[in-house]
Amino acid sequence: MNLLKIVIYTPVSHADKIRLVLGKSGAGHIGNYDFCSFSISGIGRFRPLKNTKPFIGKLGKIEEVEEEKIETVCEESKLKEILDAIKKVHPYEEPVIDVYKLLNC
Repeated sequence: MNLLKIVIYTPVSHADKIRLVLGKSGAGHIGNYDFCSFSISGIGRFRPLKNTKPFIGKLGKIEEVEEEKIETVCEESKLKEILDAIKKVHPYEEPVIDVYKLLNC
């Protein structure tokens, strides 16, 4: 089985919703456990540019937002379905989602 690691950055206000959709769409299944994830808090920074509709912030102003970095795993065959599910509930126009191939799986 080819496992991938998915990393999502989201405002704290949406972290539980993201974790729920991850688990429901098949991410976070490790052995006899499901809904597995790890989170850490931090500060996200960005500046909305012309032609944006930011969830948080104002055009041209650098913003700082309390965010959670959520990490989980998924089978490679479920990746598209999981990414689509994340994007449906993530509040940002351009969510930051990283995907890594795990070398030891």
